[in-house]
Amino acid sequence: MVTAAALAHANRLPILLLPGDTFATREPDPVLQQVEHFGDPTISANDCFRPVSRYFDRINRPEQLLTSLPQAMATLLDPEHCGPATLALPQDVQTFAYDYPVAFFAPKVHRIRRSPPDAYELRQTIAALQQAKRPLIIAGGGVHYAAACDALAEFAKARGIPVAETQAGKGALADSHPCAVGAIGVTGSAAANQLAEQADVILAVGTRLQDFTTGSRALFESSDKTLIALNVGRFDSLKHQALPLSCDALVGLGQLDAALGEWRGGDEWREQTGTLKREWADIVRNVTADQGLALPTDAQVIGAVNRQAGNDTTVVCAAGGLPGELHKLWQCSGPGSYHVEYGFSCMGYEIAGGLGVKMAKPEREVVVMVGDGSYLMHNSELATSVMLGHKLIVVVLDNRGYGCINRLQQATGGAGFNNLLQDCRTVEAGAPKTDFAAHAKALGCESESVTGIAELEQALVRARSATSTYVIALDTDPLPSTQEGGAWWEVAVPEVSEREQVKSAYQGYREAKQRQAR
Repeated sequence: MVTAAALAHANRLPILLLPGDTFATREPDPVLQQVEHFGDPTISANDCFRPVSRYFDRINRPEQLLTSLPQAMATLLDPEHCGPATLALPQDVQTFAYDYPVAFFAPKVHRIRRSPPDAYELRQTIAALQQAKRPLIIAGGGVHYAAACDALAEFAKARGIPVAETQAGKGALADSHPCAVGAIGVTGSAAANQLAEQADVILAVGTRLQDFTTGSRALFESSDKTLIALNVGRFDSLKHQALPLSCDALVGLGQLDAALGEWRGGDEWREQTGTLKREWADIVRNVTADQGLALPTDAQVIGAVNRQAGNDTTVVCAAGGLPGELHKLWQCSGPGSYHVEYGFSCMGYEIAGGLGVKMAKPEREVVVMVGDGSYLMHNSELATSVMLGHKLIVVVLDNRGYGCINRLQQATGGAGFNNLLQDCRTVEAGAPKTDFAAHAKALGCESESVTGIAELEQALVRARSATSTYVIALDTDPLPSTQEGGAWWEVAVPEVSEREQVKSAYQGYREAKQRQAR
């Protein structure tokens, strides 16, 4: 639950948590599973929730709910401060009776506030945009949260502004939209990142501008750019010395559109956007095409799944190398087609998260893409999906280890160590080869193992026609990742080492740091 709270906190998502707690009376102390703090008896394991909750309370008397529960609900529904609300409930207090007022149980319809922009901040933003010749929009998750995807699509098209997307923002525009230039940042498209480097004004809408978006503050942080942060959260709108426009995304875009009159981005900029968009589309087709390999790359698997996906498909992922490949390469049909948890990038989220997506949108075909590492960490919700009748299609990419971490380890000059089963610490006979299809079948799923992309595409057709959760497992190559596109990501490299590879990596690290905004 603490991990779930941290994930929701990072992603600005509402979740109400009601963990049980030790007896308020302390009469039976110490109870089973109680954490005894020798110097502070008020501390329990539930205090772990404090740093990852937007609102936390321990209900030691039933009447405390009269004041605490409304505050918890307000936190869940506040666009700016939304996040986990935790009410710890001591075991004995859970059983107490209390004569609550009837009015406390009256049904109430909560409406989400849509905050308008400050007049001065709006004037600043309008003035900056009207001077722009090479504007760029970065769409973040707040565009989805504010139900502003259609408004953004219309605004961008009318103004001739290219739109790049963060992980949380991806899918705000369909890839077929003329202004959609793909992902931005460390896992971004060459088109979006080149436009970000050349833009004179960047309008960041609903994004917290984390390091994967900004290229660790080296992608678009030069002094000759103007960064505008349109965000409902004041905390986020003040990052990176941006011009803040603190407001709801839908309201803010509407007021900007009304005030900009006939203004549009420059003609040459729009032409360049179209050229770069077409060039990137060619790259995507090339790297995702079937090469007939027995051990396909992640990119080729993504291409197969994408080609078989309909407009009703939602792809779900979270951890390892797959989110980066999906961010670059997945072609979205529009809002709701892409669900990748990358605020916390939590291993094990994939299948459970996919089940949640299916429960929220039962009419959509939910395809979970997961590596063998994350699958082994958390797969029990496969049985839950079968039990509840919420069909998932799960594609397990088995690279026999932690391929992403292995690549990262070596990219910083280190020697591969204990990340791949082929050379890990194990018994003389070697690490076991897990039969993921058999495991899924034991949990009640339909399943099969395939070899190569052609067999995968045929299996996906069978999976779509199935009525219950369907798991497809295939072996993939753990070494390659898509080199096209991308941007620098600051991963610290040891300053002193006997390895020449580390020394070389450190030199490159120092050179890249020179481009980083201070």
